[in-house]
Amino acid sequence: MSEATQGKQAVITPSRVVIALCLFAPFVAMLWVGSYAKVDPTFIGIPFFYWYQMLWVVVSTGLTMLAYQLWKRDQRARKGGDAR
Repeated sequence: MSEATQGKQAVITPSRVVIALCLFAPFVAMLWVGSYAKVDPTFIGIPFFYWYQMLWVVVSTGLTMLAYQLWKRDQRARKGGDAR
């Protein structure tokens, strides 16, 4: 391989693995319908099927925000800036 192509290879870091998991988890949770296709337990009269999905809206937002913050930190570290 030439030096030009070696510089462009993807680097797998623990931070990037966490980012990928944060973005992948909501898809797995929502596509695995068998895990939440039931009525009980209800929450304030709302069947599990509905409140579980609404809970994942909030959880997905938090995970996406976390992934974005980690990505920004990773990019700053790669460019040689501070890693805050």
